[in-house]
Amino acid sequence: MRMTGIVKRILLEKLRDKRTLAMLFIAPLFILTLMHAAFDNSTKKPAISTVNIEPSIVDRLEDSEMTVTDYRNKPSDLKSFMEDHQLDGIVIKTKDKVTIKLLNDDPAIANKIKLLVNQIYQQKTQSTLIDDMKAQLKDLTQVLNKIPFSPTKNMTVNKPEQTTVKTDYIYGSKDTSAFDTLSPVLIGFFVFFFVFLIAGIGFLKERTTGTLERMLLSPVKRYEVTLSYVISYGLLASIQTLVIVLFAVFVLGIAAPKTILQVIVVNLFVALVALSLGLLLSAFAKSEFQMIQFIPLVIVPQAFLSGLFPLENMAGWLQVLARIMPLYYAGDALKKIMYKEWPLSAVTLDIIVLAVFALLFIGLNVAALKKYRRI
Repeated sequence: MRMTGIVKRILLEKLRDKRTLAMLFIAPLFILTLMHAAFDNSTKKPAISTVNIEPSIVDRLEDSEMTVTDYRNKPSDLKSFMEDHQLDGIVIKTKDKVTIKLLNDDPAIANKIKLLVNQIYQQKTQSTLIDDMKAQLKDLTQVLNKIPFSPTKNMTVNKPEQTTVKTDYIYGSKDTSAFDTLSPVLIGFFVFFFVFLIAGIGFLKERTTGTLERMLLSPVKRYEVTLSYVISYGLLASIQTLVIVLFAVFVLGIAAPKTILQVIVVNLFVALVALSLGLLLSAFAKSEFQMIQFIPLVIVPQAFLSGLFPLENMAGWLQVLARIMPLYYAGDALKKIMYKEWPLSAVTLDIIVLAVFALLFIGLNVAALKKYRRI
C-alpha cells in the first residue's frame, strides 16, 4: 500500500511535466528519424569462401583486399556455415554458373563482394575473347605460311560462353541499406539513454527537494522506495518502448511487423537496466549537472561498444570490455531479432544477462540508500 502511494505520486508528477514527456517520447523519435535519413555507410574488409572457383579468380579476389578461403565441396547448410565461420559471402561455381551467396549482415560489404565478383568475371570473359582471337590469328599465320592464297574468308572468331552470375542474400535483400543493420542497435540505445536520463534526474530531484528524506523518515523501507521508483519509471519506460518500436516498424519500416512482440520484450529489459542504472548513479550526484556528467562516462562508451561500429575491427581489449556493457547484449539481441528475424529463444542468453544487470543495479541502489538512512 505504501509503495502504491509512492508510485501514484511519481506518475502524476511526471504526467504534469511536459518537458519530461517530450524527452521520453518526442526526442527519441526525432533523432531516430534524423539518423534514418542521414546515416552513412560503413565498410570493412570482407571475408568470403570459394567453392570450385578457378585459381585465377581466387587470386584476383585475394588481390582485392578480401580474406578468401577456398573449399572443394559446397556446405550443406550455407547459413550455419557462414555464421560459424564469420563469412560475409560464398562464391560457388557449378558448371558455367556462378552463385554468390551473401550474408548481407552489412549491405556495404555485400554490395562490394557482388560488384567485385561480377567485375572479375566480366574481365575474364573479355580476356577469353582476346586469347581466342590470338589463337586463331596464330593458326591463320601457320596456314598462310603453307599455302599460296589467303584463307581469311573462312576464318571465324567464336564468341566465348558467358558465365551466369546469380546473387542470393541470407538476410535482407539488394535494397538493404546500412541503416537497416544499425537501426536495431540505435533503437536499443535510445530506449536506454532517455530512460537513464529521465529516471536519474527524476530521482535526483526527489533527493534535492527533500522528498526522499521525508519518505525515509517514515516506516517505508529502502527496498520499497527503490521498487516504487522502478515500477513508476518502468511504466513510463514501457510506454516509451511501445511508442519507439511501433514508430520504427510502421513509420520507418525498420523491422518486419511479425517481430514486434520480440522487440518489445527485449527493449523492456533494456529499459529496466537503464532505469536501475540511472537510479543508482543519481544517488551519487549532487546536482543535475553532475548527473549529466555521467553520460560521457557511462553512456558514450556503451554506444561505441554496442555494435554501432564493427567490434571485430577494434583492439582485443575493447572487444573484452564490450562484454561487460549492457548495451552490447541489447544491441546483439535486437539486431538478431529485427534484422535477422531470429526467434526470441535465440537471444535468451542476452536477455538473461540484461536481467542480471538490472538486478545487480537494483541491489546496489538499495545499498546506496544507506547513506540517507540506515534501517
